[in-house]
Amino acid sequence: MNRQRPRPRLHISHGPKKKTESEQPPNLGYLSPDLQPCSPPTFCQETEDGTSNERFLHVGKYVVHQVTSSQDTCSAVDIATGNEYKCKVLPLSTYRQAISPYLATDGHPHVVGIWEIILDQTHAYVFFQRGFGDLHSYVREKKRLRQGEARELARQVVDAVCYCHESGLVLRDLKLRKFVFKNPERTELRLDGLEDAVVLDENDVTADTLTDKYGCPAYVSPEILCARASGYSGRRADLWSLGVMIYTMLVGRYPFHDRDPVVLFGKIRRGAYKIPDAVPARARCLIKNLLCRDPLERLSAEEALEHPWFSKPLLNEPPSRPSHTVKGGCLDQMVPHYDCPAPGACSSAVNQAFDDVPCDLPNFVP
Repeated sequence: MNRQRPRPRLHISHGPKKKTESEQPPNLGYLSPDLQPCSPPTFCQETEDGTSNERFLHVGKYVVHQVTSSQDTCSAVDIATGNEYKCKVLPLSTYRQAISPYLATDGHPHVVGIWEIILDQTHAYVFFQRGFGDLHSYVREKKRLRQGEARELARQVVDAVCYCHESGLVLRDLKLRKFVFKNPERTELRLDGLEDAVVLDENDVTADTLTDKYGCPAYVSPEILCARASGYSGRRADLWSLGVMIYTMLVGRYPFHDRDPVVLFGKIRRGAYKIPDAVPARARCLIKNLLCRDPLERLSAEEALEHPWFSKPLLNEPPSRPSHTVKGGCLDQMVPHYDCPAPGACSSAVNQAFDDVPCDLPNFVP
């Protein structure tokens, strides 16, 4: 498989050297960091009523815009070509650590790669290719995916996860929203967010033991909820999340879902889920081999790629059936508009409820 991405060699620009006082032209004001690197850029200013004004910056050949003080990701446009990009604005002192997961996996067609980096005196501007919508929104729009389309997209997802694991990367917060479409036709995917990934020691890529409880509630694995001091395998926790993704693509709802976090985590810890009869037998087999309560019994990402659902021709797809049931007058377990609460959304009452069950509430990730 050709794993090379059709993009130019990664370019890191440091901008011009700082000019001496005699070389400075008069009345420069606030120019872009490339033109006046000694002046840190100001992204937005608040007006008297407390609202912020949008600022546009010239960063090299790009116009960077839609930057707010509450986020470090914005959009950018190449002045020469008109192509749109995503830009992450990172502190210069810590940007190398932040981009290390991207450098570890650069070059795979289904994993996002850095397009260009431009540095000024205080910040690093890291540019990525834009996407055309995420997989979570697409599944919600379609209700559920037909087997042929789901298999092709799932193959790309598993291929990306396999490559990350082979490259010594544990993804941790693996979910549908992390994958975006590379093309407007929405047939090609790439893993777009690696900020939550953990880069393992390159001298010991088999040591993937983690101890922190981090993830999205709908995708979190049983061993994370009940993690002991000895920790859990980060790769095998990713594989549970992968099973949740494939189930959701084919069924149109999460395998584990409840408005009450205590009930939700109880279902996950028991592995209490049911695969509808409409799901083809081979796909059902793959899901069961990923959603195993015992992490040691789960397929690896490489083994999942070799599963008959991917490697053999598709059988006739069963007729379409409703993928949800009605309970109490509302749709049960349909994929919601959001896939987990925002950080800090859990109330103290919910946290108190977890004192009565033998597991801790993991960090909620948006």
